Formats: sequence, C-alpha cells, structure tokens
Amino acid sequence: MLTDALAHLLATTDFAWSRPAPEAPRPTNIQWRADACDEGSILFFQRFDDGLTDSEIHRRYFAGRRFAALVTNRPLDCFDRMPGVALHVTRPDDWAEVVRRFCDVVYPLAPGALRFIGVTGTNGKTTTVKYLEAILAAHGRRVLSIGTLGVFLDGVRQVETGFTSPPLIELRRLLHVNRDHADVVVMEASSHALDQGRVAGIPFQDAGWTNFTQDHLDYHRDEAGYFAAKARLLDLIRPGGRLYCTSRAVADRLAARGRTPVPVEVLEPTRLPPEAIAAKPFLALAHNRANYALAVALAERVLGAMPDDASREHWRHLQPVDGRFDCRVHGKRTIVIDFAHTPDALDTILSAIRDGFPDARVVTLFGCGGDRDRSKRPLMGAAVARHSDAIIVTSDNPRHEPPERIIDDILTGFPEGQDYSVVVDRAEAIARLFDQLAARPDAEPWVALIAGKGHERYIDRDGHKTPYSDQEQVERNLQRLGWTSAS
Repeated sequence: MLTDALAHLLATTDFAWSRPAPEAPRPTNIQWRADACDEGSILFFQRFDDGLTDSEIHRRYFAGRRFAALVTNRPLDCFDRMPGVALHVTRPDDWAEVVRRFCDVVYPLAPGALRFIGVTGTNGKTTTVKYLEAILAAHGRRVLSIGTLGVFLDGVRQVETGFTSPPLIELRRLLHVNRDHADVVVMEASSHALDQGRVAGIPFQDAGWTNFTQDHLDYHRDEAGYFAAKARLLDLIRPGGRLYCTSRAVADRLAARGRTPVPVEVLEPTRLPPEAIAAKPFLALAHNRANYALAVALAERVLGAMPDDASREHWRHLQPVDGRFDCRVHGKRTIVIDFAHTPDALDTILSAIRDGFPDARVVTLFGCGGDRDRSKRPLMGAAVARHSDAIIVTSDNPRHEPPERIIDDILTGFPEGQDYSVVVDRAEAIARLFDQLAARPDAEPWVALIAGKGHERYIDRDGHKTPYSDQEQVERNLQRLGWTSAS
C-alpha cells in the first residue's frame, strides 16, 4: 500500500535531522509545490541561495498550507512555526537521491520500457530536441519530448511546465502518466536541472551537447561551475551509450578533465543539398545544421543502420521550431523572431544572417532579462553592435529590476559613437522598428532581428507574467502598414 511504503521510507531514510510529529496525518502522496499539497502530502522543498529569508520562504510557501511532512535540503529558521508537521532535512549531497527514492515508490519507471535521450548545451537544446522528435516520429516511434516549449506526445502539446527541465517529482509524474504511450523520451537537460538533481536517476541511453558559452553565471557563480554542472550529464548515460557533441572545444575540455565515463564523438554541421535549403530555409544557418547533425546521430542510435538514401533525407521531416528563426517576409523586408538571449546566440544568429543575406542591411531589436547575470549585458550589446546597421534596445523580462537599469548595462557594451535607439516598451519598440523599415526605399533589402523572446508569450515584470507575444506584435504591424507576409 502506498501510504505504508511512504511512511516506511520516511522512517528509514538516513536524514541529517528529523523532528517527528506523531499527530501528523499518514502520508499519501508527494509534491514539489506547496500549493498542490493536501493534508497527506510530503512536500519536498529545495532551498536555494535566492536572496529570500527563511521568514519570506515561510510566508510565501508554507503559511496556511496543509501537508503531513516537509523534506528540505537544509535547516530553515521557520521550522518552529510549523507545529504538527513532520520535518526532515537531508544531508547536503543526498537531496536528489532521496527525492529519487520516493519517486521510485510513487512513480516507478519500468526498466527498459522507455529509451531516454538527453540534450544539453547553452544554445540549441530546444531545436535539437524538436528535430530529433520529428525524425523519430517519421520512422514510427512514439515520442515524448520534454523541454522549453512544453511536453509533447507524438508532436501534440500536452502541457507547458514552465521549465526547460521540470523538477524531478513532476518529471517522474509525467513519465509515469505517459509510460504506455511512448517508446522514446527526448528531453532537454539544463544546467540548473543537472545541478539540482532534477534528472537524477534518469537512465539516458545516449545524449547530445550542442555548445558552451557564457550564461547563468548569476546561479553558477562562474564559468567553471556552469561547465561542471553540464558535465554531470555524462554520469547519467548508461554503459554502452555515448555523448555526441557539435563543439570541439567542449569535447577537448571534457577530455582535459580526465577519462570520460562514455565515449564522446564530435560532429560537424551537416552539408545539405540546395534542395534542402530551399525547402527548409532555417537550415541555411550553420548552427541549425549543427543541431540537425546532432539530431540525426542520436536518431540513428535508436533507429539502427539505415540505407544511405534514407539517412540523407532526414531533413524532409523537419519543421520550423517555434520562436527559432521564425520568419515573415514582405518584399525585401525579412523579419526574424528568435529566442537568442546570450552573447554567443546573438553573435551566431547575426553572423548567420550576414552570411545568408549578404546584400541586406540589418536592424536588431533586443533587450536583456532582469535578476540574472549582469555581466553578459554589455557582451550582448557588443555582439549586436558588431553585426547591425541599426539597433533598438528595449525590455525583455525585467522581472524585479528597473528596465532602464538593464538597458544602461547593455549600452556600456556599445563602442563609442554607436548609433542606437532606446524604446523601453517592447510593443512600442517593434512599432518603431516597422516605421524605420517603412521609411527606407522599397528596393533596399533589410533583415530585422527581433531577439530574446522567441516562443515566450509573456513579459515577466514585478512578479507577474503579462500576456505578450512578439509574433502578435509583428502581425499587428504588418497589418497596420498593409504589408503582406510569407512565413
């Protein structure tokens, strides 16, 4: 019986500290969200160094909630305000393993029932996963994909989790619910997820690593910590598996750390015929051809040996990925919406635009998120300045920071004399962008990159996510100007 099994686990787990509560209800379920708990829940709450005090944690998550037991990864000063709740604190390095054991009881994984493939990297995880999903589905595999865009079963969105890699309890619940409906699970593995144990115990048969550039230093503190977090993926790959990588620098760095637990194979971007580029314009970008090469290698590990003709034709199964080089074309105006939100991603996509549209001038609209690594803001400004003929700086997700301060940080990366505009409101900035394009001669080719939001349909500010879409703003301005659009 589940209740007995959960009670036994609580009683036998080697916690660092516990305070029993004999009057607490017997446990009946596990949760990772306090607002999903009932009186029989065991709430697993992972505490981070996020600037909140324990009193704020109690007020925000615990006060007024009902649950039978609380398991945390460190002691909290608010424990004395939680009478009637059994309290348990794991040892510093045991958190992920403790959560995994409870998941094994509530949401067991049948050994060998599913094949797991993970993809990490600073940029390109989502695109690689969606390409891989499409190739496997075209060859008759039932695919569950989990990532930034949500959870998809056979290409149909099931739910949006709000995470690149959901917390382990939620991940295991999703896997359990879909265990009889999928053959292969393809999932993004973010550095946060790998560091926090959100994919603990997932038996990856194979994995991919796209690239590695500066990001998330607000969390990982330094670049070495960020790389080490991503490298944890190798320890999750089962014997006989391998890691495919599209960055020689990443492979060399892994080798310098010592012997890797599985083989690491470096792939070059796929060379595609003109027919493929004409049919799938997003494959004109070198980084997308690298993502495609990674997807093909991982797919063929599942599908086995294939005739050369079939292997060369995988590109036919691909579709554009939401918010990744999402194009609208009117005459000689090409508007590109893309999720690029790091210095390397901006440099990469703008370089690709320069290569793919050699006669065009380029205008870039971008911002930077708040409450995140401030050091990357001037680097993003410098990357945009290197490749753009015109620049509009605006808001992205300011979160709890004044957007003007974020913009000031970006501007420090511009070279002296750089011409640019600042329009804080993102919708107004896009309208300004279209007005600038409309003012240019019709025969003059322009590419407008609207970067940073991509697939996101909100602006995150002051603790609230307000509905917003770059795609909708682009369509609104196309209509306002009477411009037709070809996607």
